[in-house]
Amino acid sequence: MDAVALGGFCLGWRETRLGLRFAAAAAVAALAAGCFQPMYGERSPTGGPALRDHLGGVNVVQIAARAGSFESRLAVEIRNELLFSFTGGGDPRPQTHQLRIQMAGNRATVSLDNNTALPNIENYTLNAIYSLTEIGTGKVVVQGRALATVSYDPPGAQRFARITALQDAERRTAKTIADNISSRIASYFVAGT
Repeated sequence: MDAVALGGFCLGWRETRLGLRFAAAAAVAALAAGCFQPMYGERSPTGGPALRDHLGGVNVVQIAARAGSFESRLAVEIRNELLFSFTGGGDPRPQTHQLRIQMAGNRATVSLDNNTALPNIENYTLNAIYSLTEIGTGKVVVQGRALATVSYDPPGAQRFARITALQDAERRTAKTIADNISSRIASYFVAGT
């Protein structure tokens, strides 16, 4: 059999095999589609509470930082990012877990301008160590470290522009740290590890 007639068109054996493969792949995909649940869906794949219910029960403890330092500003930004990520801006649920974070940041010059001896490129690095504890048992269930490094170009001798560039780099690292911690905590609640 060299060809199959289909509605006035003649299909070769290659096209027929390709069509059968596509149909088989589509059938497998349709069967497997019922197995997948969105991570932030209304219910968990096991039928338990949804991820947003678990995350809403996380109490993010104030992050310790020296008053008036740049780290105190970042501590507030990281905590606010996490609270919004966990509750979506809504009311928190009854507290089941406590998240503690310790952080430290530093700035390093990568490249200097040969003429002015001012930095061309600087890196800002923020390092955070965190732990998630069950409130009922006092057991630490997740421990980890999040590290973020952001490069920025300080604009020469312009002092206020340099400060603005540094603050922008700090904000970007704070957002990256908060996203990393949020993803790790969410994966714990979904996978249990």
